[in-house]
Amino acid sequence: MTNEVGVVVLPGDPQRLGAWWDGEGTNFAVFSSAGAYGGSVSLVLIGDDGGPGATTEVPMFAETDIWHARIPGVGPGQRYGFRATGPHDPARALRFDPGVVLLDPYAMAMTPVRSGGPRDLISVVVDSSFDWGDDAPPRRPWADTVLYETHVKGISARHPGVPEPLRGTFAGLAHPAIVDHLLDLGVTAVELMPVQQFLTEPFLLDRGLRNYWGYSTIGFFAPHGGYSASGTAGPQVTEFKTMVATLHAAGLEVVLDVVYNHTAEGGPDGPALSFRGLADEVYYRHRDDDPSRYADTTGTGNSVATDRPEPLRLVLDSLRYWVTEMHVDGFRFDLAAALARNHGYVDRLSAFFDLLYQDPVLNRVKLIAEPWDIDAPDSYQVGRFPAGWAEWNDRYRDEVRDFWRGRGSVGDLADRLAGSSDIYGSTRRGPDASVNFVVAHDGMTLADLVAYEGKHNEANGEGNRDGTSNDRSANYGVEGPTDDPAIRAVRARQQRNMLATLLVSQGVSMIAGGDELGRTQGGNNNAYCQDNPISWYDWAPSEAAAALTDFVSRAVRLQLAHPALRRRTFLTGDGDAVWYDRSGNSMTEERWEDLGNRYLALVLAGDRADRLGPDGQPEADDDVLVVLNAAEQPADLVVPGRPEATWTPVLDTRTPDGAADPTPLPVGTNYTLEGRSLLIAISPLPLSP
Repeated sequence: MTNEVGVVVLPGDPQRLGAWWDGEGTNFAVFSSAGAYGGSVSLVLIGDDGGPGATTEVPMFAETDIWHARIPGVGPGQRYGFRATGPHDPARALRFDPGVVLLDPYAMAMTPVRSGGPRDLISVVVDSSFDWGDDAPPRRPWADTVLYETHVKGISARHPGVPEPLRGTFAGLAHPAIVDHLLDLGVTAVELMPVQQFLTEPFLLDRGLRNYWGYSTIGFFAPHGGYSASGTAGPQVTEFKTMVATLHAAGLEVVLDVVYNHTAEGGPDGPALSFRGLADEVYYRHRDDDPSRYADTTGTGNSVATDRPEPLRLVLDSLRYWVTEMHVDGFRFDLAAALARNHGYVDRLSAFFDLLYQDPVLNRVKLIAEPWDIDAPDSYQVGRFPAGWAEWNDRYRDEVRDFWRGRGSVGDLADRLAGSSDIYGSTRRGPDASVNFVVAHDGMTLADLVAYEGKHNEANGEGNRDGTSNDRSANYGVEGPTDDPAIRAVRARQQRNMLATLLVSQGVSMIAGGDELGRTQGGNNNAYCQDNPISWYDWAPSEAAAALTDFVSRAVRLQLAHPALRRRTFLTGDGDAVWYDRSGNSMTEERWEDLGNRYLALVLAGDRADRLGPDGQPEADDDVLVVLNAAEQPADLVVPGRPEATWTPVLDTRTPDGAADPTPLPVGTNYTLEGRSLLIAISPLPLSP
């Protein structure tokens, strides 16, 4: 049909939600419950200037709750939105607002409304075609994966080798200066902080700040326009795909940190931007005793109701889109426990888990859970996710930090070094279910962890009340920056100690981007709103940064070269691992329980793996010795291991770049390990008789 403004409107395909251009026209389809309450949905086509006088509104056809239309002649670059009419009755969880043009939940690109505010976006039709050539996912096994968590903007915003127009963008991340750095480190995958279109919260705008981290999604299919060097009316999609193809060509996987547990619409008193104006009672969880209020287990004002078919379909369609259309290799799910809530509690048999497990696209990619949410009795779910999932292991983070700051026990440390079988052993998973980390984006950087006793979040405008109150930090004598060479030396060594511990632990290692450069946030442990040099990586050349980068590279390559450090099953203690005390004897129960003991040695047996390693080179068939001394005093020890074996040191945290004195260490001889240091040595397995 042709409406009164002369636009040809045809019935569309209700099965394909979003806006899809077929070369001759565009199919639009959107879910809305408006019809159930006597309302309707119309398509609003917006001119290039985005002003109210440049719009054309056409009615859409309804098929149950899917509204659809096909418009011949409309193609890429067309700005559009939806208008839904219906009752505004918060007591029934209904918030239709016909005065608002709503964003398409399935929009593949969003662009700012010209002359609009910082939260004013409109959806854009895109050309999804892209020549992927011979692109193929690297598909590294979990056990051969080293994750590098980074921020698209922060990593390149100040890099002198990246052309200024590309800094802070997808293209900047894909620039050879950044890719070469990642390859030099030896990491195998980048875990990108949120790249789906997000918004800054109004309270931050009131303070003159911006959301930097991106955990405030409004477009689950759209790459964030602010990270595009090529434009926001569609080119950001091509730029993102080019970035992925470039990283794949370098052998690097791309894992996205995704936020499906809530949206940028905030609490129930906020404006209708998209979901709230289409079907508030369907998209969000509401309190049983008061439907006008949200059941919020995310701390953001709302929680997406993934226990209902339509929101669950949105999440799964989005995930499949990023895999099939954008070629990403996996996902880290923010506050993942919220996605599995059924009738208010976390359900391991929820439809969310079942559908992911059965999906032939999604069950082949990497799935990482942040295994908790907030404000519910069962919010903490570490170790309880089903088979096929890896999890951020915060117990690993806390207990490794505790060991190196002189607290905790060697028994706790041993559990984490061995892959956390006490957490994951009962779930039909192996040590690679544990994503081990000492530092992540949320909290202090590694350099700040050893330089500040408390947080310094004054720049966030909340009177230093935000952020974690206890970051398990230790400042070793002086708070903040210092020119004292002795304090600087011990701080640098403690950074190396924690990084080395991370990279000799069973499980999947995750390095926080910038830690290899000694990145500091000045003690800010909640820099989510600091889109400025507080958060951006500092690439200024320094001897200390170069040495620490070399250290990380040395430790990563050591891990990837030795299968004894990357076992796919838990250690049994039956010949595959032996724990030793300072006398060279196997650990006793008494020594395990000695809370004053700050020393531990571990021998990991080589497994004669006859295969190529992650770098394509033959894997070393060696035993590995790890010796840790967290005490301030040196430890005189008897070198442990197989009788008549000899160890060759390969990593020593006493040196700035980790280079070790290669003087052989025969088993049974005496050796002194300095305080607060870690040594790794290898010994080839004896030839078979």
